[in-house]
This record gives sequence, C-alpha cells and structure tokens, in this order.
Amino acid sequence: MKLQRKNRLRALSLGAVAVSGALALTACGSDDNGGGSGSSTSSASANASSIKCDDAKGQLLADGSSAQKNAIDAWVKNFSQACGVQINYKGSGSGAGVTAFTQGQVAFAGSDSALKDEEVKASKSVCSGGQGIDLPMVGGAIAIGYNVPGVDNLVLDAPTLAKIFDSKITNWNDAAIKKLNPDAKLPNLKIQAFHRSDESGTTDNLTKYLIATTPDNWKYSGGKAWQAKGGQSAPQSAGVAQQVKQTSGAIGYFELSYVSDGIKAASIDTGASSPVAPSTESATADIAAAKVIGTGKDLSLQLDYKTKAEGAYPISLVTYEIACDKGNKADTLPATKAFLRYIASEDGQKLLSTIDYAPIPDEIIAKVRTTVEGLS
Repeated sequence: MKLQRKNRLRALSLGAVAVSGALALTACGSDDNGGGSGSSTSSASANASSIKCDDAKGQLLADGSSAQKNAIDAWVKNFSQACGVQINYKGSGSGAGVTAFTQGQVAFAGSDSALKDEEVKASKSVCSGGQGIDLPMVGGAIAIGYNVPGVDNLVLDAPTLAKIFDSKITNWNDAAIKKLNPDAKLPNLKIQAFHRSDESGTTDNLTKYLIATTPDNWKYSGGKAWQAKGGQSAPQSAGVAQQVKQTSGAIGYFELSYVSDGIKAASIDTGASSPVAPSTESATADIAAAKVIGTGKDLSLQLDYKTKAEGAYPISLVTYEIACDKGNKADTLPATKAFLRYIASEDGQKLLSTIDYAPIPDEIIAKVRTTVEGLS
C-alpha cells in the first residue's frame, strides 16, 4: 500500500477518532467523555455541503463492528460537522453491537453478520410494531496480516490457512507454506496466530470462507465466537492488528484498513490464474456477485466465498447497519435516518474507497437508500 494513502488514512482516522471520542454520550449508561468538536478539513467541508440534515438533532449512541470503525469515524466527522449531531460509535464488535441493539441501548448497530432469526425476534421488543433489519453499507477485504522478517510477499490458500489457525501448521518454514512460496526465504520461526477474543462478524466471515472452501481442514460450525484450539486472542480488529504488528512470526485477520507499517497482507490462491491480494478493487469484485437473500425490507446478502473469478478476493465481508424498520424511538429517528441517508449516499459511499473499504454495488445500495427513506 502506498505511503501516501496510509498517511491520508491515519490523518483522517485520527481526526475522526478525536471527534467521536469528544462526542461520547451520557445516555444509555455510556461514559461521559465530555464535549467538543474536531477541526474541519477541506474534504470534510466538501462532503458536508451535500449532507441533508432535515430535523436531525441531539445525540446518537451506536455500537458494533470494529471492522467498519475507521469508516464510521470518517462519516461521523463529516456528518457531525454538517448537522451538529453528536454520535458515539463504540466499535465493541458485532456481537456486542447486536446485543446492545436488541436491548434497546443504541439507535443503530453495526454487524459483519446478518441478524439471526432469534435476534430478529428479540428486536421486536424494542422496535414497536416492527423489527430489526440489515442494511449493507460497508464492504471490505478481510486481510490476513502477518509479520515475518524477510518475507514481503506471502501466498496462502484455504487449506494452509485453516491448518495455521487450527494449530496444525506451527512453523513458517513448513512444507505446505514453502510449496506456495517457492522463492521466499521462509525462516525457521514459530507461527504466532492471533484471533478475536470477542464475538466478531469478522471471525464469522473468515470461518465461513474456511468452511466453504476447505471443510476437511476446518471442522468447526463457525459463528461469531472463535472455536479453534490454540493460538492467542485480542479484542477488536485494532487489538489483533496491534498484536501482529508487535509480534515477530505473527499472523491474524482484520479489515484491510488496519494493515499498516509493520504488517503485510498475504495474497490468497483461489485457483484463479494468479493469487489475489486484498484491496478495495478485489473486494469489490467479490461483493459485486453478492445476492440479496433477505426478505421484506431486510437486505442481508450472500457472498461467494468459493469464487475463482480473476481478481476477486474471496475473504470479504459486508457490514450491515441494523435499525428498526418501524418503531424507532421518536427522539433519535430523525438523526438516525439522516446519518444512514448520508452514509448510503453517493458521497458517503465514495469516501469508502479512499480509506481502503469497498463501496456497496450500485444495485444494492439503491435498495438501501429506498429502505432508509421508509424508516419510521
């Protein structure tokens, strides 16, 4: 990844985090982190001019997917500047976000996995006359990040990846890794595999990929909670990325925007003519083939984890914003609709590709925009 892009990402994320942190709420039992506002940027000003605030006001508390945290922070910076609405998105993980939503603690939640039947049922108690629905807003590649001295270009495939995360391959100069990387100088170094300690949609999507592509080597049922034995754990995407960055021989998984200096991302041998590296473009190529499988106003998607299409990265995810289709709280509905309208807009989606996320395909995001306008 080019240094210029990474510097731009850091600057935007740090600035947005400062705004989001300063705008933390006292509502719903959250910590009071005080008030304040962030400094404006030329890009934020340009985007802010097209944001439709309507009657948005007050404060919003949200929680969920840490994979989309960098995108949410950037969106919040622009939206708060335009509308003056305070939004605190915690990014505690998909599992925590869905729980907070079904308990009525947040206006909306982010999850890298669509709501399960029991979660939809639980949401009906907080969505008066309605239910929680999945609105796909953010796409992205789940990078397999590694820190192996002297190895700048690593190729892995599904069976090898499964064996690494299941503690069946424990050294970087293992024959299976050598076969995929004949020109690499693989060291005699122990593999330090890191996974999420919290319930995570990123975990869910990674394991769905392994189950779909190499079931003989990944005999777990999958889900948001990590099931394989061994390895080490850390909370949220940022926590796993930090452990990989500071640990020689480490490997982990997290959204592409968390790849930074000290972390490299492996390419995946999918069976296409050449291995595919994670990128905005390769994730978009995969997500473009997604199908809407939700019913009614729900727009949950089915991804093709077994893709062999040229240039399509198979370990991708879509993050959903979860909101009530009907029965949203009257005091937060205007701000919730205005924020979701902005992030689904052309300007909101365009921002994603500048910070290593993938926009949602046009046909699907058009349905999202229509659904957002109907929230009540």
